[in-house]
Amino acid sequence: MSDSSNTQYDHSPQTSPTSRDWAQKSGGEYGSGPGLTDPNDSIQTSDEAYRHHLEKQRKTVGDGPTARRPSHLPEFEHHEHAQNSTSHPTHETELYQLPTAGTADDGHSTKSKTKAQLDHHSTISTLRTKIGLEPEAPILDGHDVHEDLAWSSIRTMLREPFAEFFGTFIMVLFGDASVAQVLLSAGQTSAPGGNGFGPYQSISWGWGLGVMLGIYVAGDSGGFLNPAITFCFCLYRKLPWRRFPIYFLAQFLGGFCASGVVYANYINGINQLEGHGIRTVPPSKTATAGIFCTYPQAFLTKASQFFSEFIASAILMFVIFALKDDSNPGAMGKSGAGQLFPLALLFLIFGLGACFGYVAFTSPSPSPPPSPSHC
Repeated sequence: MSDSSNTQYDHSPQTSPTSRDWAQKSGGEYGSGPGLTDPNDSIQTSDEAYRHHLEKQRKTVGDGPTARRPSHLPEFEHHEHAQNSTSHPTHETELYQLPTAGTADDGHSTKSKTKAQLDHHSTISTLRTKIGLEPEAPILDGHDVHEDLAWSSIRTMLREPFAEFFGTFIMVLFGDASVAQVLLSAGQTSAPGGNGFGPYQSISWGWGLGVMLGIYVAGDSGGFLNPAITFCFCLYRKLPWRRFPIYFLAQFLGGFCASGVVYANYINGINQLEGHGIRTVPPSKTATAGIFCTYPQAFLTKASQFFSEFIASAILMFVIFALKDDSNPGAMGKSGAGQLFPLALLFLIFGLGACFGYVAFTSPSPSPPPSPSHC
């Protein structure tokens, strides 16, 4: 077998290992993540359509943790400062449906109906702007939106907040449930292994998986999932401040709704451990409040509590921005971590829980303050 160090490569753009995309398969096809490539989906089969979709998402959503900016596109200090000088005005008459042989008699009603639809769309865009969102929702081209239906209008108007709500819901659901399972089953001899249904590391894995799946769920909004992360992105001009209130509300409600589901699922176990109608907090030996909140160790001073929260949040934000840095060679490519970003966050959250969970964490949430799961 020949030594790989003696292998000669043709340094052409087509064959050089340094210039070929690592995800490119044989035959010129590209992978599509965990699923199969759909030949009828232009986003998957056309690089130009994919780049157009990324740019549309970036302008609409902003440079969130999951939004990638193609390296060939110009960089702006803030995505709202970008001006599209090539756009052409759209004449309202072009949107009207021309009467055909079957609709010649009711051409006036068709035109009136289309005008009403345009007015309705304009109203939705205005409402989206008032709550801090972009006028147009991040919807793939070719997807039908039935704005004449009330629920479809609501989904269009609140698409990004809904994404943040459900993404945070999934994150806290997995995280709090992992804490509940480990805490309530501690010492149970009937469990596999004879000592409960999971060690402390199960909590770190639960939060890590919750963050990863939550980011996948909240892709349309940028996948912030956390008021602290949203605040930092606004502070560093990655996200407009006017969007912070609606995202904060969505994340807050998503976290509490998920906590409610976990409480309802484990209420009998909580009653068995603490007693019916009894709820205690640490340092009580039967405290279950740590399922939904974090409490410091009793020996910690106020300064140590602040430092513990600060260092965990600082590590979290530092690594996130490093992974999103297009100029960082260690970020797995010139587009940042890309599709591997949620997986990288899984290990980041696991590491925070495994290394900084003892002092001030009873549940290693990805953002100490002010996540809903931390009260």
